[in-house]
Amino acid sequence: MQNKSQLLKGVLEGCILKIVKHKGETYGYEVVTEIRNFGFGKCTEGTIYPLLTRLEKRKSLKSEKKESPFGPQRKYYSLTQQGEEELSEFENTWIEFKYFVDGILKNYKGV
Repeated sequence: MQNKSQLLKGVLEGCILKIVKHKGETYGYEVVTEIRNFGFGKCTEGTIYPLLTRLEKRKSLKSEKKESPFGPQRKYYSLTQQGEEELSEFENTWIEFKYFVDGILKNYKGV
């Protein structure tokens, strides 16, 4: 599948928004860890950090640098109102697409 990378980035953006909403406030490496824990084991920091930056530039996330007990300051992300709206749209679209794709895959099973 040629556009697997683009599809994955779009899905990961929605997943990142959901993780940040659930956590309330979180830093990049924690997002990477959560993504991996849910089965995206091959996702690296090099995949997730650019998506965090893109979401921040789009104003879906806001960030704040805070002291860390384990070294240098960390950049903590939280959801903006725009991010809430984007997440809601992602969730609705995902449910709809999943329903359609599942229907096709089940209907043409074994073909």
